[in-house]
Amino acid sequence: MLDIHTHLIPTSAASGYSRTVTPSEMVAAMDACEIAQAVVLPLESPECDTEYALTAYVFEACDQFPERLIPFVDVDPRAQRGLDKIRHYRGRGAKGFGEHKCGLAMDDPRSMAFYRLCGELELPVLFHMDPDLNSDEAGLPRLKRALQECPETIFIAHGPAWWTAISADDPRDGGYPKGPIKPVGAADRLLSEHANLYADISAGSGHNALTRDPEFTEGFLTRHWRKLLFGTDFFHVGQQVPQVAWLRTYPMPEEWREAIASGNARRLLDLPQVQ
Repeated sequence: MLDIHTHLIPTSAASGYSRTVTPSEMVAAMDACEIAQAVVLPLESPECDTEYALTAYVFEACDQFPERLIPFVDVDPRAQRGLDKIRHYRGRGAKGFGEHKCGLAMDDPRSMAFYRLCGELELPVLFHMDPDLNSDEAGLPRLKRALQECPETIFIAHGPAWWTAISADDPRDGGYPKGPIKPVGAADRLLSEHANLYADISAGSGHNALTRDPEFTEGFLTRHWRKLLFGTDFFHVGQQVPQVAWLRTYPMPEEWREAIASGNARRLLDLPQVQ
């Protein structure tokens, strides 16, 4: 498996959680779950709670286990010389951009400039969406605009306000709705309409979306198994990662399971496929 969504956060920067993991603890946790590689996402926007993890720190951490940990670059769109920083870390080996998690609208012009550059540099953009971060309205029109105006950019969707949009009765509250999913939600529709949109199944939001309505999940996987990426959002000691058990036990063709587990991500990140 390849985990598309993890974090290494300096202990001094994390609050409200049990102790954050070290690089060696991350790799040990990966071994326990039989995860071959993991993407490590920096967090550089001021709205990311207090979970700052600068790109420089992530690169240093990943350098300890270069065969196992894959660094992304993150820059806040309001930062000076942000485009130059993205170019710099692309040159150092960043495989994507994110976690893009800032207090702007999804289609803010400053973010759109980043998306366009990432398309030029072949860096997938992994974004978090909730009511206050990369915000959007019902139907996700701002995300649709970004997809349309940046067709060369791969977007990987994540977060509560993305996954609530799996249902047409999306409350836009960034919560964890229970019960039946009403067709056709914006997330489902946009995945079908836009070749450059993917989604990671990490965190409580992803797991909730895929388990709240089993009858709907079967059809959702049929439509989108080539667009879904395994991820956990793992970053602290003792954290539960239900996506591991879900992916191993949910009844689906092995071709789908292998694609979600690693194949789709390896294609997007231009990594060798595992035989």
